[in-house]
Amino acid sequence: MDLDLTGKVVLVTGGASGIGAAIVRAIAAEGGVPIIVDRDAAAARQIARELKASGARIETVVAELTDVLACRAAVDDALARAGRLDAVVNNAGVNDRVGLEAGSPAAFVESLGRNLVHVYAVTHYALPALKASRGAIVNIASKVAMTGQGGTSGYAAAKGGILGLTREWAVELVPAGVRVNAAVPAEVMTPLYRTWLSGFPDPDAALKAITARIPLGQRMTTPEEIAATVVFLLSPRSAHTTGQQIVVDGGYTHLDRAIN
Repeated sequence: MDLDLTGKVVLVTGGASGIGAAIVRAIAAEGGVPIIVDRDAAAARQIARELKASGARIETVVAELTDVLACRAAVDDALARAGRLDAVVNNAGVNDRVGLEAGSPAAFVESLGRNLVHVYAVTHYALPALKASRGAIVNIASKVAMTGQGGTSGYAAAKGGILGLTREWAVELVPAGVRVNAAVPAEVMTPLYRTWLSGFPDPDAALKAITARIPLGQRMTTPEEIAATVVFLLSPRSAHTTGQQIVVDGGYTHLDRAIN
């Protein structure tokens, strides 16, 4: 299926690694023009070199998204480079383990800055361009917003907030023809996930226990499977889909308690 993304300019936050990098590659494979916004300049440049070598057009913007002014500058830079924006993927975030007991009110606020505030800021500054293109927004949430995890209040609140904003913005932006949806991953093997696993006494055993509870195939979801859902939601092929949260997790969130 041709997703009709050729020439479409898509800003992807946190696009230099993990799920974000898979989304960037998928956009490029569909003929789109991804713009990576990430603080990791070296990783962003590496992906840019890789995709340019295959003939794709890609831009990179280095930004620390916890700084609201940097979010504005990143959007301005993206527009200066590409001349337009057809979509935004709010992907950047980290499960930073700011819990109720182990954390503090100040740490909680900082976690929201890492995981939620920039979602609003980037979208706010990109909105005039998105209205002009009658574009699309895809927010990357997490199953933690639906199930909880324990010990990660900041991340859970942020991802729950992202789901709330998805519904809110979908309603608000209907008159402008801008669609807003969310992709909801669960267990995806990314560099950040590997770091989290390394905190267990036996990471291999922990991974085996997790995958045993994933109903469809007893395996992790791949970043590419998340990316495939995202590019579909970005594309005109999903032109009548807005306000939705699509869970891509092999049935883990909704089925594991019934099956195991």
